[in-house]
Amino acid sequence: MQVLTRLINYWRDFVKSYVTVASFRWLVIGVLVGCFSGLVAAGFFWLVEVGKFIIQHNLAGIVSPEPAGEGIFHGPAGQFRPWIIPVFTTGTGLLTGWLVNRFIPETINGGTDGTDATINAFHNHGGIIKARVAIIRGLCSVLTIASGGSAGREGPITQMGAGVGSWLSKKLDFSAKERRLLLLAGAAGGLGAIFRAPLGGALTAVEVIYREDFEAEAILPSVMSSVVSYSIFTFFFGTEPIFGIPRFTFNDPRELIFYALLAFVCAAVGWMYIRTFYYIKYHIFVPLREKIGLMWAMGLGGLTMGIIGIAYPYTAMNGIVTGGVLSGGYGWLELAILGQIPALGMCYIIVGKTLATSVTIGSGLSGGMFAPALFVGGMSGGLVGKLGHKFFPDIVTQPGAYILVGMAAFFAGVANAPIGPLIMVTELTQGYGLLAPLMLASALCLVLSRNVSLYEHQVENKFDSPAHAEDATINVLEQMHVSDFYNPGDVVVLEESTTLKALTDIIANSDQLYFPVRREDGWYSGMVSIHNVRNWMFEEGLHELVVVRDLMSRPVYVRPDYDLYQALLRFVNTDYGQIPVVAQTNTSDIIGLINRDDVFQAYAEAIAEVKQGEEILE
Repeated sequence: MQVLTRLINYWRDFVKSYVTVASFRWLVIGVLVGCFSGLVAAGFFWLVEVGKFIIQHNLAGIVSPEPAGEGIFHGPAGQFRPWIIPVFTTGTGLLTGWLVNRFIPETINGGTDGTDATINAFHNHGGIIKARVAIIRGLCSVLTIASGGSAGREGPITQMGAGVGSWLSKKLDFSAKERRLLLLAGAAGGLGAIFRAPLGGALTAVEVIYREDFEAEAILPSVMSSVVSYSIFTFFFGTEPIFGIPRFTFNDPRELIFYALLAFVCAAVGWMYIRTFYYIKYHIFVPLREKIGLMWAMGLGGLTMGIIGIAYPYTAMNGIVTGGVLSGGYGWLELAILGQIPALGMCYIIVGKTLATSVTIGSGLSGGMFAPALFVGGMSGGLVGKLGHKFFPDIVTQPGAYILVGMAAFFAGVANAPIGPLIMVTELTQGYGLLAPLMLASALCLVLSRNVSLYEHQVENKFDSPAHAEDATINVLEQMHVSDFYNPGDVVVLEESTTLKALTDIIANSDQLYFPVRREDGWYSGMVSIHNVRNWMFEEGLHELVVVRDLMSRPVYVRPDYDLYQALLRFVNTDYGQIPVVAQTNTSDIIGLINRDDVFQAYAEAIAEVKQGEEILE
């Protein structure tokens, strides 16, 4: 019974010390963010599907293939009127331009898409996304995708989910650091729900903000938010994955050669994809925006997208005309996985999708680059699978698997996110049968695409982010050492048996404020502060009764080889004004003192250098 009681007490102490104070708090917050972001994701998805059904299906008479897990509205297509598409895309461009220019002009140069805007908010705006920005960009994205603009849902819902996290952090009066974590938790919730991949969404959200790092502190709230958001989303739209495809497996080690080739193909196409986008954005639409204004430039972008959408390409499917580059294109990916698109058709669609996406997002229309990137990556992988199966049918037995691996490898390369997309694909396929080729292709593509990035506001790592300026300061302090800042020389060291009367005389004849104390055997055992002695100095009746042992506090020291960050932590933890510096080989051999003011001054100068560097970069 006593053992059981002791175990219960240990568990209670553990919960109080760790879970309740920190982890449990973030679990609760993650659930809260997930509830809101899940509802937002469900509403956004429904609006997009309604808009597509009305504009493309009923009004334009264009029926694009839908993946098995989507297509919530069904019915006969309307009369074939392809001109409806450029009319609506042009109108969407003009409306988006007017709304942005009128209400949220600060977002004009805010990022490539919703995901990039979220990255920008994390690094440069203290984790703040204004509510009107998320709402306006979200509604404009609905119109863009519904009217046929080549854009995805993932980017907008990432920004809207991040906006939910930012809004909640404001209501809860969180610090800037906590606000950034909630920003990522909201983004993870939106992404995990809309893609129906809770773990992949959470990991993508925390790793996509850096090229060579990830935000470890955000993993717990992001995972909780993504799981809850996914659960709410599937309550409305079911738990079926996006693609209705067979399970693929990896059985022949020789096939790794083709998956390695896939990585090279995806890296090459990724370079083309990003170069095309940036060229169209910065060499065509940005100058055009300065000449004719934002609204008219966006309108022209919408018109161009509409023309591309109805002219490139048209495919007859059972007598129904379909558009190959309209909206997200997941239905086309499913057809390709099932082997219903030839290799030449894949090449044709890759070029068209790259142009259409570059025009749509490059002109400033709202939407995401995530889905088009998966589309282009999947078709690129499909080319390798098709050709491999044609010439080596005994080795490449499942060409559809290359489309899934191409999706993950391509996005890993262009977004510098190696883990999240890989997990997403395993969630889509509901198994780990392709894990080995996914890891190989993603790693190779990541290395080959080292110098390109889909998101303009990504930074290399935490030390390059203004959000982690204090970490950069720590890095600076770690380069400086105590040996350059302490005052060497004789130090007044007290004995534990020294009386208060003798201590009063010592203080009167010394300029020290803090005194190390040693035992009879010479071992350094504690510290005495002049501030602690003042209350007793004028009590003459205690002068012979109180000794230094009664007044001292815990010992602390630094060595000359310690870095200044280690010294700073000791000052912060003890609140001492001076700390003894001891010899490297003997911690009782006190060779000097280091002053708190000197370390704090070095800390202030380090912060000033970091801020000066940020101003230069800006």
